[in-house]
Amino acid sequence: MNDWIDILLSPYYHNSYYHTILEFTAVVFTISSVFCAQKNNVWVYPIGIISTIIYSYLTFEISLYGDFIINLYYTLMSFYGWYTWIYKKEKNKETPITFCNKKDYFYTFILFLFTCVFSMMIYLFYGKLKYHSDWIDVLTTGIYFSGMYQMAMRKVENWIFWMVGNVISVPLYFFKGFILTGILFIVLVLLAIIGFFIWKKKALNQIFS
Repeated sequence: MNDWIDILLSPYYHNSYYHTILEFTAVVFTISSVFCAQKNNVWVYPIGIISTIIYSYLTFEISLYGDFIINLYYTLMSFYGWYTWIYKKEKNKETPITFCNKKDYFYTFILFLFTCVFSMMIYLFYGKLKYHSDWIDVLTTGIYFSGMYQMAMRKVENWIFWMVGNVISVPLYFFKGFILTGILFIVLVLLAIIGFFIWKKKALNQIFS
């Protein structure tokens, strides 16, 4: 048991307390924002912004440029989503939770392709697209961009993107030495599954009410 603990903690023996505290803070705020998302609570955005800003810094530090772009995008989309949710609520035009239609799938697919290509260009610019982890990062960038877009539109299917992206991200972050974040993504997979069924129930209730 102690051997496993040593293996999990070994990357942090060489990290500064500053980076470790930042990662821990980002993990706590990320989990909190997901709970808010499950409850369709607007606090998902301001809480999430703190987490994404921290992860923007950390991922750039370890040359995970795809995830760096993701977190910058999350931050911008969070401000947009925050404004949209509050504005429409004040105007009594709050966007309901719904399922995707063909147009939504088309826009999401275009966004996914554009994001992957853009991420590849960033990697190639820095001469970093050489390892399997780089390609995985490109893929997850496209997945997370798509999920964030659908979340802002309050689509049930956004949780599917989080499920897939989080599963792929677990080994990536363990490999990069972000053990806390790797464990976080395991937790996020479970929370995404729960979130999917919560939002699905709400969408179905609106259809049949």
